[in-house]
Amino acid sequence: MPGLVNAPNHVPEKQRYYQQAFKNHTRLWKIGPRSGIIMTTFNIAMWGTFGASMYAMSRKVLGYNTWFSED
Repeated sequence: MPGLVNAPNHVPEKQRYYQQAFKNHTRLWKIGPRSGIIMTTFNIAMWGTFGASMYAMSRKVLGYNTWFSED
């Protein structure tokens, strides 16, 4: 019965995997198996926020105080 006491140690395998990728000059945030999903989500959130901020700032510069209406 694999439990906390009898659990296999996977640290050396993962350490070899990360060290090999690091030797190939792969960025740390691109090494993991879920890194594509995490980075895609992060990029969508980052650039979406940046775009929304630029849109709101340009509307403010033009004299509009709301996102959509002509107030």
